[in-house]
Amino acid sequence: MKKILIIEDEKSIAELERDYLESHGFDVDIEGRGDLGLQKASEGQYDFIILDLMLPKMDGFEICRQIRKTTDVPILMVTAKKDDIDKIRGLGLGADDYMTKPFSPNELVARVKAHLSRYERLTGDRGHKGNRSEQIQIRGLAIDQLSRRVTIHDEEAMLTAKEYDLLLLFASNPNRVFEKEELFERVWGLDSVGDIATVTVHIRRLREKIEHDPSNPQYIETIWGVGYRFKI
Repeated sequence: MKKILIIEDEKSIAELERDYLESHGFDVDIEGRGDLGLQKASEGQYDFIILDLMLPKMDGFEICRQIRKTTDVPILMVTAKKDDIDKIRGLGLGADDYMTKPFSPNELVARVKAHLSRYERLTGDRGHKGNRSEQIQIRGLAIDQLSRRVTIHDEEAMLTAKEYDLLLLFASNPNRVFEKEELFERVWGLDSVGDIATVTVHIRRLREKIEHDPSNPQYIETIWGVGYRFKI
């Protein structure tokens, strides 16, 4: 049974989320304080984290930043604010997705299932790659598909799960142009659920980690009006 941690200080919302998730077979814990939520999340016992932004003692942004230092489990941020800047900041800190209150509990469950399914598929069978090459090396960039490690000129780049997934998709299909919608569907696996602006944020963050000059990228190139491609 998959374990989910809800870090949410509004008790009625947290309990509603818990009830819906438990009815779909998940084991759910709730924590209302930010600092205690981070403590629980850091114990590494959870498969998914639902994280509110506005919390007592420690906000969701700082919690997300700290969690991403130790684990790449999926994080879904929840916010009452409709400003894009908060959403973009959350994604930039490593969140995989976000939802704006109020939202449908059924949509919450759908997103949790989709992210977990995608995460399991990409990390669950690292030792069974068939005849596919375990290493991709392009101009100083090296991707080890067994360990999911990425190095750039022999220095490790600390990527989140989604950043790695994007990079691997690009590097496995050099010079192919991907539209944002296709990247969203193939990496997030959510099809119509979510916001493709997530793609732009993750690519920007990925460039910051692998490009010498993110404003003049040598690997992930923007094809204006179309999408992105990985140059070789």
